[in-house]
Amino acid sequence: MKSRLLDEHAGERTFVLAYETGDEVMEPLADFVRENDISAARLSGIGACQSVLLGYFNWDASDYEQIPIDEQVEVVSLAGDVAIKDGEPQVHAHVVVAKRDASAHGGHLIAAVVRPTLELIVVDSPSHLRKRFDPQTGLALIAPEL
Repeated sequence: MKSRLLDEHAGERTFVLAYETGDEVMEPLADFVRENDISAARLSGIGACQSVLLGYFNWDASDYEQIPIDEQVEVVSLAGDVAIKDGEPQVHAHVVVAKRDASAHGGHLIAAVVRPTLELIVVDSPSHLRKRFDPQTGLALIAPEL
């Protein structure tokens, strides 16, 4: 993955991240967030992947069901955020991918392997988003009041 700072204005930084064939998405993104001291951000992206692992939150089990897609897909939309959880930045992303027949599948992005490219825009915000543990769901949810 290659990255570049595109703009910095009024405390807000905008980065582009360009992934290449074979790159894993989530771990390098988490590393990038830590290395650039990003604690609150929004992200968006498009591209294509040779495989993705989606998650569907099962309310009854309070856990993500994993849904592997092991074929070439277009990343129609990737959206997410970065917020602080337990003192560390955490990436939370959702994705919609399209198969060859144009059927779409989406959910929580657990993992993905790029082919041929994935382009992400990360906008670092000067204000901090905080997450708090929600005992009802077992999830860390954004708490605007914190």
